Amino acid sequence: MIAPSSAWATTAPHPQTKRGSTPERAPWHAYLLLVNPHRVQQSLQKVAALGELERVPNLWQIELGVISMWHRVLFRSDTVGTSRSDPVRPSWRARALEWRPLRFPFLLREKAVAPLDFSGLVSSPERIISHLVGAHHDGAQFAYDLELLRLTPGALERALEATRSVTRSDSARSNWLRDLVVYEGYHERLEAALVEALRDGIALPPDQANDPDVAFGAYLRWCAKQPATPAETYAAWRRGELHLWRSTGEMV
Repeated sequence: MIAPSSAWATTAPHPQTKRGSTPERAPWHAYLLLVNPHRVQQSLQKVAALGELERVPNLWQIELGVISMWHRVLFRSDTVGTSRSDPVRPSWRARALEWRPLRFPFLLREKAVAPLDFSGLVSSPERIISHLVGAHHDGAQFAYDLELLRLTPGALERALEATRSVTRSDSARSNWLRDLVVYEGYHERLEAALVEALRDGIALPPDQANDPDVAFGAYLRWCAKQPATPAETYAAWRRGELHLWRSTGEMV
């Protein structure tokens, strides 16, 4: 397992990194893909303040990252909201909600998904906590959201409290949330990961620490490697050097 500082770190500086600089003016297309680009900028400033990433992506690179995430949902949907190892809970609700189209409206009602905020950089800590507690993440995939919560003091503690309200009670509410994530043992794994994150820092298996589908730091590094402007993106596409469509398990 490796700690978040090494998971986020990169060795080569990037000319676009401007810690403490004035936020760039958001272009019109940023509102289409990012919804609230000013909130994204604020989150990226928090990332830069940690000093763990030399290459902090700009708004356009985050837009390209969102496009890549849309591609994942459309063409690699089996990597979202499913489990390769955990059994489905035996309740009738969990068995019914295993069918993801049926699950989606309930996830919306619980604010467990934010369909327009693919990067997570717009969502409040409370919305991310609702996402963690109500939406299934396979394996170590919830590490992405733990890294996002790490940007806000006290957010990991609040996430642990919300998770324990499920694992340490047998109420209609806790049973509903267990059924909503469909698979057995999810909240217990989440609780253990949160305890470890608060005690030792967020850790990831070495074979997943550089996977943008799993690690927020890896996602940011992937974005920072993309062309920095629309003109550069078009030029890279003309040269055949634009590769936005990641594969499952791809590393950066």
